[in-house]
Amino acid sequence: MSLAETTADTADATRSTAATPFPRRRGAFGRLLRSELGLTLGRRRNQLLLALLTAVPVLLGIVLAIVSDSAYAGQGPGFIDRVAGNGLFLVVTSLFLCTPFLLPLVTSIAAGDAIAGEAGAGTLRYLLTVPVRRGTLLAAKALAVMAFMLVAVALVTAAALLAGGLLFGFDDLSLLSGQEIPLMDGVLRMLGVAGYVAMSLTGLVAVGLFFSTLAEVPVGVMAATVVVAIVSTVLDSLPQLSAIHPFLLTHHWFDFAEFLRFEVSWSLLGQGLVVQAAWVAIFGSLAWARFTTADITS
Repeated sequence: MSLAETTADTADATRSTAATPFPRRRGAFGRLLRSELGLTLGRRRNQLLLALLTAVPVLLGIVLAIVSDSAYAGQGPGFIDRVAGNGLFLVVTSLFLCTPFLLPLVTSIAAGDAIAGEAGAGTLRYLLTVPVRRGTLLAAKALAVMAFMLVAVALVTAAALLAGGLLFGFDDLSLLSGQEIPLMDGVLRMLGVAGYVAMSLTGLVAVGLFFSTLAEVPVGVMAATVVVAIVSTVLDSLPQLSAIHPFLLTHHWFDFAEFLRFEVSWSLLGQGLVVQAAWVAIFGSLAWARFTTADITS
């Protein structure tokens, strides 16, 4: 072999070696993310939770159909009374009832299992032997929990649309301000409601992941995460603390009602998303700092 050929082969090998780490890292993260998604969505308990959440709009629709002509008709928030006239309102009603407790509970369970569950089971130590950075592993787990939460909101929305259409039918959407918009615009508004609810839970995901890095008992993490949402709601109800209300985790959770107004206040919705982004940034950073420096021995 000539000197020129040898030099060329060496250069090719050098380029190949230099280029290898990036595809491997991307491939490793993709495999890790798929594994975390499969683990989170494949757990029997999580599947049961999703099934129960999906049943909520169906049961709610049946109950509202039964009482629509009784003395209980007209009680509750205005959009609940409108379900009998338009099945689209079942989406708002279902998310309104699931947002204060059920969706946060499901999110907390997934976040608690993400790290604390594996630490308690003794599998986290072996997972850390995978040749990826701890920050990368945390990102994969966070995305898996986020995906589980999105699936939960999507299933509630889809079940509400199906049950609402079958039980009450669809019609042009009559907004809370009195105006009517076409049916397809109404469907888009309902999808906007679902999207905003999902985005409003991202801060809770970050809180749950941070707590999950602090303990090895997932039940405690789940309880602590739910308590954060409950305490935020209690503080938000105290007028004496109005100065901190805009910064509380749950303060903007029900701003999705803006989608039921003719003129949507995008600035108000934006404020809610900014607050969630701040909670994600703060508790995501705390989770990263804890997870990347902790001495994992179990």
